[in-house]
Amino acid sequence: MARTGIETAMNDLLFNAEITLEEAADRHFAPEYRQRTDGEWADRTEFLEHIAHVRGLVADGHVEVHEELYDGSNYADRHTAHITKKDGSTVSMEVYVFADFAPDGRFRRIEETTLMLQGSDADRNIGSAR
Repeated sequence: MARTGIETAMNDLLFNAEITLEEAADRHFAPEYRQRTDGEWADRTEFLEHIAHVRGLVADGHVEVHEELYDGSNYADRHTAHITKKDGSTVSMEVYVFADFAPDGRFRRIEETTLMLQGSDADRNIGSAR
């Protein structure tokens, strides 16, 4: 089973203009995908609305994975998302992730907590804004 990971998934979702949001989502997230960010649940449709919103704000960026653990169908990581917005401002968020995979290696569920490292108060909810 080829499994995805946060760095590849986030790069495709936010920073790869060569593919559509739908292509990126289909590559990395199962149809039944759901996500909880800072206590708020979103189904796959709501998650993609969030990513479309963030894609509209982002000019460039990268994901820096600090620790990553695969254990069967379970996944955990700690990463920092470094984002440069179209207005030139920057946002850095440290993210703690627990997830599980569908049998095909795509994410089925992610539960994450975010910590703002750099950015304005308006960017504080960038991890879940729609």
